[in-house]
Amino acid sequence: MSRWAALPAELDPRVRQLVVRLRRLKDHSGLSLRQLAVRTGYSQKSWERYLGGRSLPPREAVEALAGAVDEEPTRLLALHEVAAEAWRNGRRDATAGEPEPLVAPESLSVEATGARSPGRSLRVALVAGAVALVLALSTAVLLVVRLSGGDPAQSASPLVATGGQSSPAASASMPPSASASPSAPAYTCRPERVDGHWYAGISRTRDAILANGHAGPEVAEAQCLLRRAGISPGVIDGIFGPATERAVRQVQRRAGLVVDGIIGPHTWKALRQ
Repeated sequence: MSRWAALPAELDPRVRQLVVRLRRLKDHSGLSLRQLAVRTGYSQKSWERYLGGRSLPPREAVEALAGAVDEEPTRLLALHEVAAEAWRNGRRDATAGEPEPLVAPESLSVEATGARSPGRSLRVALVAGAVALVLALSTAVLLVVRLSGGDPAQSASPLVATGGQSSPAASASMPPSASASPSAPAYTCRPERVDGHWYAGISRTRDAILANGHAGPEVAEAQCLLRRAGISPGVIDGIFGPATERAVRQVQRRAGLVVDGIIGPHTWKALRQ
């Protein structure tokens, strides 16, 4: 089994999930990076970047790796689609703080062609309509307040201004206490051993891939099994946070697995033994 370097801490969990899966397939195949390059047509340097989390492998590279190790590509390609979306979002967030150009590209194209994009025109019209609606509602509220002689901060009623229906602007101005925030579901661990495997009574999955940031009954099942193994994952709340990740790394280290803090089929097997 290869000794992989730790993935970048800032790597999105969805991208990390894909990279870890590709690493495991490469390790289980017994292929070296050079052999993998020969079989897939992508250079050894490229695979070093892909499996090191420094760049996202293209869809074709993922499909080529699946063929090289005799793996069904459907699930890998699904993981790649999710990872690609996360990668694009991360790149957009990284460039969000960059200064805008003095002249927008759309403006240049309009001036050069004399035509305006229909999609841009529709967005502008929708924004203008929303602004006009907010201004109209604000004017109606002020008019009602002035006629009643009350204080705008105390007498302005969104129900009066909108004909008995609260407007989105009025709802947004309500204090946080006015709306109840959903609480995390409570999970109860009921560990039992069935056919030589441990189950906590929440989920029977044995191959779901979970990482920091995930939530749901599968996470709660893993937390219960971690606690049964004598490793504290924190609160059994179904939320994969730092405490759960530390516990996963500990059980992986104990079982001699790749210590990446991500629950996959091998970690599930260790938890259910």
